[in-house]
Amino acid sequence: MPSYPNIRRMTPRIRTLVSGLLTGILVLGAGLPWLSAAPAGAQAAARIGQAYVPPATNAAWERIDPGAAGFDPVRLDSAIRFAKAREINMNRDMAAQLRAQTAREPYPAIDGPYKDRGVSSGIILRGGRIVAEWGDTNRIDMTFSVAKSYLATVAGLAFDRGMIPNLDDPIGKLVKDGGYDSPHNAKITWRMALTQSSEWEGVLWDKPDVADRRAGYDRALREPGTFYEYNDVRVNRIALSLLRVWKRPLPEVLAEYIMTPIGATQWIWYGYENSFTDVDGRRIQSVSGGGHWGGGVWASTRDHARFGLLMARNGMWEDKRLLSERWIREATTPSAVNPQYGFLWWLNTPARPSYRAANATSFFARGAGGNTIWIDREHDMVVVVRWLAAGATNEFFGQVLAAMN
Repeated sequence: MPSYPNIRRMTPRIRTLVSGLLTGILVLGAGLPWLSAAPAGAQAAARIGQAYVPPATNAAWERIDPGAAGFDPVRLDSAIRFAKAREINMNRDMAAQLRAQTAREPYPAIDGPYKDRGVSSGIILRGGRIVAEWGDTNRIDMTFSVAKSYLATVAGLAFDRGMIPNLDDPIGKLVKDGGYDSPHNAKITWRMALTQSSEWEGVLWDKPDVADRRAGYDRALREPGTFYEYNDVRVNRIALSLLRVWKRPLPEVLAEYIMTPIGATQWIWYGYENSFTDVDGRRIQSVSGGGHWGGGVWASTRDHARFGLLMARNGMWEDKRLLSERWIREATTPSAVNPQYGFLWWLNTPARPSYRAANATSFFARGAGGNTIWIDREHDMVVVVRWLAAGATNEFFGQVLAAMN
């Protein structure tokens, strides 16, 4: 299988494969209205300031002492030591890790680049400022299914611009590439796809939908919109559909409208070596919505924190609206088939919370390897953790909240 151990040491062949995929670059300022909806948040605003977003230069990102940010420093330090001591038991040799996790699947081939993982890291923001961080927060690492929430954001950008007029329209109304021609697939709407309830059937990049049937490889297909299944083939089909709508590389779209404005510069988004397609005579790589077979969004902890802060601020960055309130509301509304899930975002609804220790209004981008972006608007807080054991995440979140005065 192909091996791409480090993005800085790629062969010319792989550089060619990923040419055109952009990392986000620069430009930012400061100033944003306070967006807390809770008394606790309002009290914190008086302590930590009401108008701050980090500048594009990471070195200039303001820090705030835990006590001034509303935390008990001793208890917060204890929470961080807890997280550092519970690094996930996942092979740092990513080639070996991917081989092991796909070994029992019917289509195990690894088709995209991968990178050996780093060690435990994380960052805690309050009011946009850095309260604490540990590990190498500037290291670019694979993030697996955290990529799905970035993909949802690209869909939101299309929705905000009227390129997707109605989320309940069949995708085949806009996308005419044969992927939605069958009577079964013709029923699939954007909403169904984004809530992972599409039941799309077909083959994409040499992998049929059955390659990732996590609810059972031999189960019968259900009616589109009636059954939730986490399925990377279908998520990759969303990415291809959005490529058809935008008619340009999705990393380029994300860079222009999101990552560059928020100052995110330490990221890249990959597809597979066989996921190229022609769009109006241009050969473009369709990216993947995770790293299950390699590829996906790779980013630093700090860039994930910037992205999380944008979501915490309801789509505003400084005085600019980058994503509509309507889209964020839609994306974080529990789906009919899975109240724990929105548009490729994990939710914390009381009936079925993702993490019981977190607030009910929290939402999360989550990926394998303990990669999580926690957005807590109630406290104007964003927490990013990397390579944390899955069984420790809920307790860590509880300890962070318990450290608040």
